[in-house]
Amino acid sequence: MSAKSAALIENLERVRERISLAAQRAGRRAEEITLIAVSKTHSAGKIQQLYEAGVRHFGENRVQERESKLSSTARLQADWHMIGHLQKNKAARAVQLFTSIDSVDNLALAERLDRAAAESASRPRLLIEVKLDPEPAKSGVTAEELLPLVAAVSRLPHLELRGLMGIPPYFDDPEEARPYFRRLRESSDALRAEMGPDALPALSMGMSHDFEIAIEEGATEIRVGTALFGVRGEP
Repeated sequence: MSAKSAALIENLERVRERISLAAQRAGRRAEEITLIAVSKTHSAGKIQQLYEAGVRHFGENRVQERESKLSSTARLQADWHMIGHLQKNKAARAVQLFTSIDSVDNLALAERLDRAAAESASRPRLLIEVKLDPEPAKSGVTAEELLPLVAAVSRLPHLELRGLMGIPPYFDDPEEARPYFRRLRESSDALRAEMGPDALPALSMGMSHDFEIAIEEGATEIRVGTALFGVRGEP
């Protein structure tokens, strides 16, 4: 095993240990949390190594990049998550390339995905992205828009709405992200109270620098890139 391969596996073990400790602090089991390896800008070779080490979920933020790695990863029995902003004109390609679209933030996009899923006889999994960062450039639905969008998307027959996703502002001290994660979990709880306890079980929040806080606040999925792969662009 090369030094770079060994470093990648060591990173994975450290991330798994961080997940386990955070889950223990929250009175949860590590098995409750799905690790999504954010492989954007990283090679198919690194994806293969993590897959061989047991990782089964990978996240990309661009349709084109997922396409560029398709031939190299086609044999992997993995789930692929679209975690970046998705344009409506790429909905049909996204449905073919991804198991889960984790960043839906408007009904027009959801309707386009529903039509594409019907044409491809598939039923992709969806998460609705909630706006946690107040900066205007950040995507996501507001708290006021959330319930109407969830209700509308739930009626689309070819989509499987599974939960919420959110990205808080970046803080040097990850503890400062806690109120944002808590707010998203409270939104999820409120929706389940409205729709039933089995509705919307997925809560995707937390990245490399703050996922322990997210787990403590109820995350069921975390999206980890740098802590696994290292700095973007490294071979």
